[in-house]
Amino acid sequence: MKKFILCALTLAGLSVVSAVSETAPVYRSPIDILASADGKILYVAEKTAQRISLIHPGAHKVISSIPLPAEPTGLALAPDESILFAACPDPAPRIVAIDVNTQSIAYTLKAGNGVCSPVISNDGKRLYTCNRFDNDIGVIDLNTLTEITRIPVVREPVSAALTPCGRYLLAANHLPDGPSTALSISAKVSVIDTLSLRVIKEIPLPNGSVNVREIAIAPCGKYACVTHVLARYQLPTFQLDRGWMNTNALSIIDLTTQTLLNTVLVDDIDRGAANPWGVSFANDGKTICVTHAGTHELSVIDASALISKLNKLPKDSSAIQPLDYSNAPTSMTASDVPNDLSFLVDIRRRVRLPGKGPRALAVVNCNVYTTNYYSDDLNVVDIRPGSRMRPETISLGPKKEIDSIRQGEIYFNDAGLCFQGWQSCASCHPDGRADGLNWDLLNDGVGNPKNTKSLLLSHETPPSMGTGVRLTAEMAVRSGIKHILFMVRPEEDAIAIDDYLKSMRAAPSPTQNSACYQEAIARGKELFHRDDVGCASCHSGPAYTDLNSYNVGTRGELDRQNAFDTPTLIEIWRTAPYLHDGRSGTLRDILTTNNPRDEHGKTSHLTPREITDLEEYLLSL
Repeated sequence: MKKFILCALTLAGLSVVSAVSETAPVYRSPIDILASADGKILYVAEKTAQRISLIHPGAHKVISSIPLPAEPTGLALAPDESILFAACPDPAPRIVAIDVNTQSIAYTLKAGNGVCSPVISNDGKRLYTCNRFDNDIGVIDLNTLTEITRIPVVREPVSAALTPCGRYLLAANHLPDGPSTALSISAKVSVIDTLSLRVIKEIPLPNGSVNVREIAIAPCGKYACVTHVLARYQLPTFQLDRGWMNTNALSIIDLTTQTLLNTVLVDDIDRGAANPWGVSFANDGKTICVTHAGTHELSVIDASALISKLNKLPKDSSAIQPLDYSNAPTSMTASDVPNDLSFLVDIRRRVRLPGKGPRALAVVNCNVYTTNYYSDDLNVVDIRPGSRMRPETISLGPKKEIDSIRQGEIYFNDAGLCFQGWQSCASCHPDGRADGLNWDLLNDGVGNPKNTKSLLLSHETPPSMGTGVRLTAEMAVRSGIKHILFMVRPEEDAIAIDDYLKSMRAAPSPTQNSACYQEAIARGKELFHRDDVGCASCHSGPAYTDLNSYNVGTRGELDRQNAFDTPTLIEIWRTAPYLHDGRSGTLRDILTTNNPRDEHGKTSHLTPREITDLEEYLLSL
């Protein structure tokens, strides 16, 4: 039987009366957190538990929980704190508006596919949404409760923040766009003018910037910070020492000029800080806090010292002053900083957290609260100057016993399985998918990089890797632990990762249920199965692959073989770029410019409309 505990507390003038249900434990997966203006209530979005917990930070306990109709991915609080907005992307993307006083759903709003990171305007009249898989920002009028426009951005916006004046919205795009054979490949930050409701600038992050997670703006409005992985993808994967493969970064944007000021590494020389995620400025702007989801840590950075240190560096060597060897800087010029593993040594404290997988964070006065996705709890750290920064834990309730699938997901995202903590499996396979880069892995020799493949259906579609050098995904998992993470782990770790990857399910295509695409999709499906086009001859069966390798005329100048594995087409809409070396930035490139001799599908005789129809069908899978 269920037991109920009645909680009655008066906080910030709000009488909170609720029933906290002590049912069977569930995985909670806290993914977002925000605080009331007075800091007396914390709102925590629990993704897999499908609810929002209200927490009294002083008492370190949950005071009530609000059930949601679907898994939340982000929260926003109205300026008057009367309405709490929760983004819920699946199965029907929507924003759920919760009456804070009654703790009940007031209304829901339609949103874009993969909706996350809602942001409310300073006057409370607009709600901006990151529609991750529609590649745009939604703008909702909260007076009429209607979406007034969509603003296209680069690719997979996952976080957004407004400048204090409300004039500009910055959207952080998760992955780069375009082919992975380009000279420079990086994710970008989109700057949106909230008056004209259009993108006025795209700010590229440094070459190799992928896996962007969050963006935050300083209270003064002069700077923004973005967390991301900075991949050294142009090097063969011989080792991990000193960030040889992946480093982990914080990029600082100068909002006065709307340009990248610089990118600093949050790693140390001999210890990585894998998968930086949440970022926030303290209320006074003097401190920047960053969570490291892969190494379960919190970085506390002196913001003033960081900005001062960056601004003092000359842009190039022509302006270098004679060195004072008693106090030599770590970086000589601004261009040195993204490769400097010691730049933060004297201005950052690195705090080990007892929780697993810290993601979002909230800074309330002198305390930082982190949401620990895999340990289903929060940590609180006192960051006052001179504080010992000893984390305390706030439980979100009874914990469910971890099964093999959940354990495999933990291992997949845990840099503790990697030499010196430089990366996790998720560093190159965010969300189990792909980072959009070409990597020169050693399993097929040196000097022939291949595009990262999504791991969705990998266990059902052998062989693995672009050249099929691993006969099964099980072999690839064990090889990855040994030769990419450079560790020897117990067999049960690999078994758990197998179980997690097998449990992954395809996300529905953004166009799958869209009425305006249905006619084109139907025509494209007919073309796909026509003999004179020939797509279905190799991309057959429920996974759209016959599991064989073929010479389809795509051998590049760096390749040593002609035949490549036939990939599944399931979820192809989110796995660009395409072909084994990522030369095709879009599906249309595959069907046209990169298929001159009709060797992977006979498409040269198709009309432009037929090409579009075929493309729409593929994007619907």
